[in-house]
Amino acid sequence: MAGTLGISKRRLGDDYLSLHGRVIEELRQAILSRRLKPGERLVEERLADELGVSRNPVREAIRVLESEGLVEVTARRGASVLSMTDEEARETIEVRALLEGQNARLAARRREQDILKRIAAVLKQGNEAVAAKRYDLLSDLNQQFHQELAAAGRNRVLGDLLKRLRQRTAMLFAPTDPVRQARSWDEHAGILRAIIAGDERAAATLAAEHVMRAGADFLSTLHVPDEDSSLQSLSAGYGAASAPSRPAPSTKVKPVRRSQDSGSARRRKSRADAVS
Repeated sequence: MAGTLGISKRRLGDDYLSLHGRVIEELRQAILSRRLKPGERLVEERLADELGVSRNPVREAIRVLESEGLVEVTARRGASVLSMTDEEARETIEVRALLEGQNARLAARRREQDILKRIAAVLKQGNEAVAAKRYDLLSDLNQQFHQELAAAGRNRVLGDLLKRLRQRTAMLFAPTDPVRQARSWDEHAGILRAIIAGDERAAATLAAEHVMRAGADFLSTLHVPDEDSSLQSLSAGYGAASAPSRPAPSTKVKPVRRSQDSGSARRRKSRADAVS
């Protein structure tokens, strides 16, 4: 386990301020960056030794991360990094995409200027971090962007649902690939433009597709083939014309009405022959 967190010189026990919070953040980032792998056991004593702290803040951090959906605790194995099945990951991604799309639709309808300014400020920081290749900053900034976006929807019930889903899917949406990270912030910019313009349909579609693309990237790392219908059917649900629909193939089966008319004509001809 030594060296798992990538800590070399700085030990958290040397810092006085907010020790518990720093331990929580260190473990959270280790999970989101996948330095701690899904299913990996979290042994308090080893983590405490590596971080240079006592076991108490580590134990508290594990409880917090369990509440966030990043850690699972079982009687047999103790604490370990949450591991989703392929099916659970796909289903969770689909639900979050639907809710993020609806939230963006509401944000475009309400266009709260103060919140939109905060979103724009986070977007600026994210783009600057990408340009400077400060990828270590992007996980927190991504969380801030989506938190402010949820606030812009001005729906507390939806906001609470999104908060729980963001926690549950945090490690699914923490890309480490620089190309994907840059694309993610381009997509953020597109969502914000649509909201500012008051284009509800575009905002909903872009937000939903953003989640689906991030989810597809995650699933591809697990070598799980993406379902053909996921992104396209979701976009269609919001009325987006992301792909032209194919015309229905022509059928060679004759309409039922025509067959009935032909039968009636034959019966009339038979009666006429009988009378003659």
